[in-house]
Amino acid sequence: MNKQKVWEKLRPYVMIGPAMMGIFIFVIYPILNLIYLSFFDYNLMNKAKSKFVGFDNYVQILSRSDFYKSLSNTSLYTLGVVVLTMTISILIALWLSKQTKLNFVIQAGLFTPHIVSIVSIALIWLWMMEPGIGFLNYILKTLGLPTSQWLQSSKTALISIIIVSVWQAIGYYIIIIVAALQGVSPSIYEAAALDNAKKSKVFYKLTLPLISPQLFFILVIMTIGSFKVFDTVRIMTGGGPNNATNTLVYYIYEYRTTNIGYASATGVILMFIIGLLTIIYFRLLSKKIFYQ
Repeated sequence: MNKQKVWEKLRPYVMIGPAMMGIFIFVIYPILNLIYLSFFDYNLMNKAKSKFVGFDNYVQILSRSDFYKSLSNTSLYTLGVVVLTMTISILIALWLSKQTKLNFVIQAGLFTPHIVSIVSIALIWLWMMEPGIGFLNYILKTLGLPTSQWLQSSKTALISIIIVSVWQAIGYYIIIIVAALQGVSPSIYEAAALDNAKKSKVFYKLTLPLISPQLFFILVIMTIGSFKVFDTVRIMTGGGPNNATNTLVYYIYEYRTTNIGYASATGVILMFIIGLLTIIYFRLLSKKIFYQ
């Protein structure tokens, strides 16, 4: 009986043990090691010269203009991707909310870019945005509109990256919002129709609150993902031109060998920014989420 009681107490910990071990190995330990390395002048090319420098890496980061340029680019990218993706996804999801065969086909088509490798997508858009022979400028010329330098100009490079990211992501979020809309009871809309409620009021007073848990999830996930953007920038622009698309993760990537301590300190700051934004979201918006 005593052995059975001991086992009953230990069983929950034994059951979650493998999962907790995975979290510690792949999440907690890398974070602690990242923080540890951020206090060193650590060069992978010459480890013998590595030395403890305390908070010097952080002081150096916060005094450099290129860091703030990367932070500004990342913030603008995140704002553009989140706003455009949320707006477009909601509008298309409202259009596709009815369960018809045609809508299922359109949803599948919109979801396809999400499952395609971002490398392939970036390379295709890189060709389409080529100033001389690109498909987009060909369309603009055909319509009699002025062409664009797209990725070749510091004025349009960041918005070009945003366009690619939005195009690649909207299919996934449309599916989530469509599922949320289809989960709303039709009786609610029938009651609103009996009261002769305007469509705009139904949307703002009923639809948005009823799908707010899904929208909140999308907002948090998209913000975190946008702050960690790397692949698209690496393939399409390499942070250029003139650092116009140099994001925080790409900024960290540039110091991956010459000064791993400096890169680690930048990673800690990025982790702090993402954590702070997540806390702000939960403090400001979690109470406004309507759970049925």
